[in-house]
Amino acid sequence: MKRLFFFLILILCFFAMPSSFISAQTATGMKAKVRAYRQANEHKIVGELIDLLSIPNLASDSLNIRRNAARLVDMLEQRGVRAQSLEVAGSPPAVFGELKTPGAKRTLMFYAHYDGQPVASLNWDTEPWQPVLRDQATEANGKIIPLPPVEKTFEGEWRIYARSASDDKSPIVAILVALDALKKNNLKLTTNLKFFFEGEEEAGSPHLEAIVAKYVDQLKADAWILCDGPVHQTRKQQLYFGVRGIISFELTVYGANRELHSGHYGNWAPNPAMMLSQLLASMKGDDGRVLIKGFYDGVEPLKPIEQKAIAATPDSDPELMRSLGLGRTEGGGKKLVELIHLPSFNIRGLQSAAVGDNARNVIPSKATAAIDIRLVKGTDRKHMRELVENHIRQQDYHIVEVEPDLETRRNYPKIVKTLWEEGYNASRTSMELPISRAIIAAVENLIGEPVIKIPTLGGSVPFYIFTDILKTPAIGVPIVNHDNNQHSANENLRLQNLWEGIEVFATLMVMP
Repeated sequence: MKRLFFFLILILCFFAMPSSFISAQTATGMKAKVRAYRQANEHKIVGELIDLLSIPNLASDSLNIRRNAARLVDMLEQRGVRAQSLEVAGSPPAVFGELKTPGAKRTLMFYAHYDGQPVASLNWDTEPWQPVLRDQATEANGKIIPLPPVEKTFEGEWRIYARSASDDKSPIVAILVALDALKKNNLKLTTNLKFFFEGEEEAGSPHLEAIVAKYVDQLKADAWILCDGPVHQTRKQQLYFGVRGIISFELTVYGANRELHSGHYGNWAPNPAMMLSQLLASMKGDDGRVLIKGFYDGVEPLKPIEQKAIAATPDSDPELMRSLGLGRTEGGGKKLVELIHLPSFNIRGLQSAAVGDNARNVIPSKATAAIDIRLVKGTDRKHMRELVENHIRQQDYHIVEVEPDLETRRNYPKIVKTLWEEGYNASRTSMELPISRAIIAAVENLIGEPVIKIPTLGGSVPFYIFTDILKTPAIGVPIVNHDNNQHSANENLRLQNLWEGIEVFATLMVMP
């Protein structure tokens, strides 16, 4: 009788436990099993990632982009996931996979992209699509090392260098390895899983909206989990609930119809490089504030819960300034996490005549600037174009969209050609939705501490297609290191981020 009474007490105590405590205990057990699987299979995991990184992945390289897509279809099918390519006319394949779970509580769509940024003109230390392993970051004089023998493990601080090592091929591998680890340990999925790996995100996702419209029934889910972007600069896990939009363009200012001798024609012929510099300087002040009239109009205010999340974000600015060699920052003293919730105006490249050993004593015939504007919730890409062009006209420029002919050059003293890309608007998901709270709780139970939550990520992803067109919440769960050199030379992945990312994705697949 005493044993029965004691047993009943234990049962009552169990049911009286807070659900968060039970979830945390479950997460701890799951994490241990997933980690053990990873530790036993590190060589296989790294090998699969290296194989994927070895395939060039520019969206414009049709042959190799299809090789990437075929490899991803095969990787999904090896895990028992039903996979196929989704396409519209002129698009690279988007790879789709689906794994149904009996009795599932929800359907989650895991999104990542497998294409990468161009590598031409970048000074890589090694070949971009020939992955190498280093014992630490190149900035810390990391040395290339061989893969360890099978009986040895990989150190967490080691890094793999290759294009898309972090943006976005390693998250794809982490997602699939998480699935492997759960299956190996007979850990029951609680969720229907769908996978969407895009092939032209770095080219601006020009076909994504059409693909979504064509395959809308297949792409239905309770939430999209975006695996793009880095963890916080403190190396702590963060979740993001929105992204900036983007619109990019080029400005070309014209002088004479050929380069002129700077001695014979200096002080007489207008210099387009100087003209462009003055035009750009009229658009942004020294403190970083954009001077284009109406640039900040319409910015949607942050809600109290979002303001609270920003206030709770660790201040990594001093350490970032130190590591990046910055003696000052823009923004009037505001923190980085605050400033990414405002639209930004960035000169991403300048070109006119030549410099260095190729410099010549000439007055250039033209000068070009490549610019990107990051949009935030409430600002519109089409309206932003109008504001920029109005500002240019106010500086007495005549705007053309094609190369000016001789007559146009003679008729207008100041000419600028504009070349715009389509771009897309910003989007944001509420942090108060049930699915948002469930994901926050799942990740916090895994890591054992409050997770960093930011309303908007600094980078741009076409969130709006998921939130505004599919009417589905989209939440970012990034895993890669913040110092990964994405979009630049020597892109890399810190292995510890891959290891921890596997556990994070596994948690989402089994969350209550």
